[in-house]
Amino acid sequence: MPALKPTDFYGEITFLGAVGAGAGLASHAVDSLHLTFEGPMGEVHGGLTRESCSRVLAQHPRGTVIANTRQLTVLSEEELAETAVAMGLPALDPRWVGASVVLRGLPDLTHLPPSSRLQGPDGVTLVIDMENRACVLPGKVIEHFHPGHGAAYKPAAQGRRGVVAWVERPGILLPGQRLRLHVPDQRGWAHLDAARGA
Repeated sequence: MPALKPTDFYGEITFLGAVGAGAGLASHAVDSLHLTFEGPMGEVHGGLTRESCSRVLAQHPRGTVIANTRQLTVLSEEELAETAVAMGLPALDPRWVGASVVLRGLPDLTHLPPSSRLQGPDGVTLVIDMENRACVLPGKVIEHFHPGHGAAYKPAAQGRRGVVAWVERPGILLPGQRLRLHVPDQRGWAHLDAARGA
């Protein structure tokens, strides 16, 4: 029996970006993303492994080599717009927040179930690891372009920062492509609320 269920939900690619060496968090727009098992070619977040960071200190000491499930940052065009409004800005450039892929039309993207897949027309497949929690780093980039607004980013982006993902099947992403959502065919864990309270 299949473990993943194809859905009728699609996200259209409206932006592709890559973070170059020495560029900090900000990405630059690209015409395509060539994805290998190590992530986007020539991108600083690529690689099969990474050093653990503050997000996983409860599991690993900082700097421990772990599998890289944060090869890409996937954001929602609609959620970016909502964050901009909450910050009092007309728009948020996806480059400022280090976006790899921005999708239009996939509702509540930031809260897609972990282990969901986003699959492109050539079979390229991204596995969603989890929500990408909002942090202060994008605010520092935004502050450069909109002085006085950078500090507003973290609270405004709560629950709207998108997801991190890794490459399950290599391929090419192009603007205008539609990625189909596949979700795990299982119910939510009955003890999740109790576990979160621990």
